[in-house]
Formats: sequence, structure tokens, C-alpha cells
Amino acid sequence: MRFADLFQFAAGGLRGHRLRTSLSVLGVGIGVASVILLTGLGEGAREYVTGEFASLGSNLLILIPGKTETRGLAPLISVAPHDLTLRDVDALRERVPGISRIAPVAFGTATVKVGERGRQVLVVGTTREMLEIRHLQMATGRFLPRDVRDAPLCVIGARVQRELFPGVNPLGQIVRVGEWRFRVIGVIAPRGVSVGMDLDEVVEIPVETALRLFNRSSLFRVLVEVRSHTALPEVERAVIDVLRERHAGQEDVTVLTQNAVLSTFNQILGVLTAALAGIAAISLGVAGLGIMNVMLVSVSERTHEIGLLRAVGATARQVVGVFLVEAVLLSTLGGCVGVLTGLGVGQVLERIYPDFPVHAPAWAILAAIVVSGSVGLLFGMLPARQAARLDPVQALVGRQT
Repeated sequence: MRFADLFQFAAGGLRGHRLRTSLSVLGVGIGVASVILLTGLGEGAREYVTGEFASLGSNLLILIPGKTETRGLAPLISVAPHDLTLRDVDALRERVPGISRIAPVAFGTATVKVGERGRQVLVVGTTREMLEIRHLQMATGRFLPRDVRDAPLCVIGARVQRELFPGVNPLGQIVRVGEWRFRVIGVIAPRGVSVGMDLDEVVEIPVETALRLFNRSSLFRVLVEVRSHTALPEVERAVIDVLRERHAGQEDVTVLTQNAVLSTFNQILGVLTAALAGIAAISLGVAGLGIMNVMLVSVSERTHEIGLLRAVGATARQVVGVFLVEAVLLSTLGGCVGVLTGLGVGQVLERIYPDFPVHAPAWAILAAIVVSGSVGLLFGMLPARQAARLDPVQALVGRQT
């Protein structure tokens, strides 16, 4: 018996029981679609996080006041005995040659008012370098002037402009931030949320002005852009050495690198993706049990066909092949339906949430199809062997041993 004959016989058996075949295909399809969709969500989360950190800039070091320590069961951030100040920033700029740009950052929230209109916004104190490090674009006007740290000037986000200056050119207008007055010199182009900060809803002012506005002495963060990726470790050590010297020999600043943060996130998201895929794969096992039950019923209903096959000379191995091909056809067809369904649902989700990609990796698609076929092969083995053990004569007259 040729493989084409096996395939034709198996396909005929599936066509003869359309409802049963459809339910089996549906069961496998749901399992495969779950695997595709969940791995796509996991991979999309990884791409989203990677893109968010990439938007921070390239070759970046992030300085945080306080030293991260591990005590007991949880990592802690100790209180910094020394402030991270603008003088520290100046020292780093002068003494660490590998630094190309450095942007001090001070944060706070305040009510911004224009006439009777007002709202709470995030106020960011920084310098001109923030524009270049974060790759910000200006919709109109200009960013904070270079080498200006203390001045009543501000740059506003796109949504702040729409709400406080509807239909009015904001350039040159006066806004009140808390009890302070600032002149608007620019509007940031729409950017949306980036690393947890909505850049359309910020007001950026000179860093020293922000420290006085919020009555603070320490910076919230310092962003350091290094000239080349290979120089990152050397610059990181130099930054720590300079700050330790300035802070009376104490290493009270945590230095984060993009690569370290991304590596941690990738590990977490990789485990999460694998766990989601494993959970979804359970449904494939359930679908496989369904295929086995369907094939067992098929064997009991088709004893006459089996007897006829044996009577015309088909061997037990060929009978096994017929039912295995039928089971693999069921599971593979279900796998293809599941892949198409999972990819289709992923595209729908991506249209609804365009900022969050849902991209199933190629390995997940290939693995889903291979596993679905393997499920049919594995769970079709028992019914196929049972069919092969039927006595030809008794099967032909409709009795089972």
C-alpha cells in the first residue's frame, strides 16, 4: 500500500465524520492559538521594554543617589549620606574624558496655570543635554538654552500646550508653575509615554531653578552618555571613583547601565514567555486526549473496513499507518488553524493597542506546528495498535476479539 493510498483512506475517514473531525481540529486549534498568542504577548513585552530603554539614548549610564545593597531577603537602597549635586555633575564632566553628554535631572509635581486654566503636571529640571540624550524633537520654538541652569524659562509638552493654550501660539507666553512665573520658549513634539513618563504632559525648566522651586539639594538622577559602547565599563569605574573621592570615600551612588537593566528584563520576560507557552501547551495535551478518544471510537465503528483491508492483504503495520496518518492529519490541520487564528488575534490586538507589539517568534510558530503533529502521532498510537490487533475474519463479520 502506497503512502498516497494511506493518505486517501485516512482523508476519507475524516470526511465521513465531519462533526467529529471539526471538533477535534477545534480542540487542537485552540491549544495552538493559545501558544502562539501567549508567546507573541511575551515577545511583544520584551520588544516593548527594549524599545522603551532604547529611547532613553545609547551608551547610557544612569546615576541614582544611594547605594543598592542586599540585606536579608530583599534588595534595599540605602539613604545616600551625600547629595548628588550639580557640582558632582561638573566634576564628572571635567574629569571623565569618556563622557560625551551629561544631563542632571530633578523631578517634582506642581500646578501649572495660564489664566483660569490649570492642571497638575510633572516638572522636570534639566539642561540642554537632555534634548540630545533622549532624542527629543521640538514641535515649535527651542529647548532650554545651553549652559543655562537657572532662568525663568520653560519648555512644555504637546498635551500641556493643547490644554493651556488652545488655538494660541504659546511661545513667549507666561505660565505660572506653583508660585513661580516662567516664559514658554518651546513645545516638545508629541512623544507619548516613554519609560513610565508621559513626555506630552511635562514642563521642563532649568535644573537649578527646579531645585530651588522644590526646595531640594539633591538631584533625582543623572544621565551620562558615553562616547562608545566599548568604553562603558571604563567610564562606569571612573564615575564611581570620582564620586567616591568627592563623597569622603563613600560609594553612595548606584550606577545602572542600559545593558544590565535590559538583560535583567530579558531574563524575566524570557521565563515568563516560557511559562505562558507551557501553560498554553497543556491545552494541546487535552486536545491530544480528545483525538485519542475520537480515534478509539473510529476503530470500533470501522471494524468492517479494517477487516476488508486485512482480507485484501494489508499488513498490521499498514493498518497502524492508516490510523496514524488520520490522527496526524487531524492534529496538523488543527495546528495550522491555530497558527492562523493566533496570528490573526495578535494583529487585532496590535491594532487596538498600537504601542504594544504582539509578534509571535518564528520558533514558536514552527514548534506549535511540530508539536501539534507530534500530539497526533503520540495519541494516535494506541488506537492504531488496537486496530492492527483486530482479527481479520472477526473484524470482517463485525465482532471484536
